[in-house]
Amino acid sequence: MWGGGGGGDGGGGDGECLLILGGGGEGGWVSATLSGISWYNLSSVEIGLIASGSLYDALIGSVLAFNIADFLGRRRELILSSLLYLIGALVTAVAPDLIIMVIGRFVFGIGIGLHRLDVLLCAIQGKGGMQELRETAICCLCRLRGEAICDSAPEQVDEILAELAYVGDEKEATLGEMFHGKCLKALTIGAGIVLFQQITGQPSVLYYAASILQTAGFSEASDATRISILLGLLKLIMTGVAVLVVDRLGRRSLLLGGVSGMVVSLFLLGSYYLFLDDAPAGAVVALLLYVGCYQLSFGPIGWLMISEIFPLCLRGQGLSIAVLVNFGSNALVTFAFSPLKALLGAALLFYIFGAIAVLSLAFIFFIVPETKGLSLEDIEAKLL
Repeated sequence: MWGGGGGGDGGGGDGECLLILGGGGEGGWVSATLSGISWYNLSSVEIGLIASGSLYDALIGSVLAFNIADFLGRRRELILSSLLYLIGALVTAVAPDLIIMVIGRFVFGIGIGLHRLDVLLCAIQGKGGMQELRETAICCLCRLRGEAICDSAPEQVDEILAELAYVGDEKEATLGEMFHGKCLKALTIGAGIVLFQQITGQPSVLYYAASILQTAGFSEASDATRISILLGLLKLIMTGVAVLVVDRLGRRSLLLGGVSGMVVSLFLLGSYYLFLDDAPAGAVVALLLYVGCYQLSFGPIGWLMISEIFPLCLRGQGLSIAVLVNFGSNALVTFAFSPLKALLGAALLFYIFGAIAVLSLAFIFFIVPETKGLSLEDIEAKLL
């Protein structure tokens, strides 16, 4: 769980990918909720408000995290976010009307913002006690080699001192410097990844999975919800696969391969609603393909790239901007899906998402670099 940001051996990927698992359940939970709210008699705009309600307060929570983290401490902040999760979930579960449900979603959202930003900051601010024990054990084993270590000790000390001097000389980027040179390139890559992560339809497909399945022929809400839960399990499995192969195949390769599969699945969903409506299995296959490919690419790899791509002088500001772009675009897409679906039709809407996914492929191919096996200093020196 203590993934260092792209260490020299590329070993930071597994820990940081595992870190993403903590925030993966909300989409499936909302999807199941949306499949059973027909008794509320809600309009498409009200459904969009419920689905995106937590994300508006997630924006507020991510801002609060910076202001209260030092006052409360990381541990108390995580406890507070968990309590807000619990309260929001309970209020939503027993909500007798729309207003109470939206309030529950908003409370839940503040917990999301506090939790997500704090976890990501921990991922890049320290390696954790287990990593320190590992490094201590390595030093002890090296000393067992006896005199052999003495031959290379001066060179190792010089390298360490040079790296410490480099880190010490780094100053936090000013507002003007953030939008020039390597800082601008890092912001473009980081913000672009989290933006395409959301506007390729991820919130809509996952949050509305049960509703999509109901329109695909699974008339019972319980049947659609069961398949939605299976989608959540698939997310977990495919994220595990990404953890296992990310340092072998590379971040960029997984992004290109996974997003290519997302393009195919989105066009399949659009085609189903256009002229394949007599084959509901097609919608299920398309959803499974989309979820699997997303969890191999944008799901875990997007945040892993975010933790690696920002130079030290831009780390705090860059991460905060990425989180705000993520929550903002997520809220916008989630809220707009239901009204746009009613206005344009599901087929055209999924075709639009597919076209945006093609644009994201071009962005990854031409702009996003490969960071596999590079330290933070190497990424800044060679890629930015």
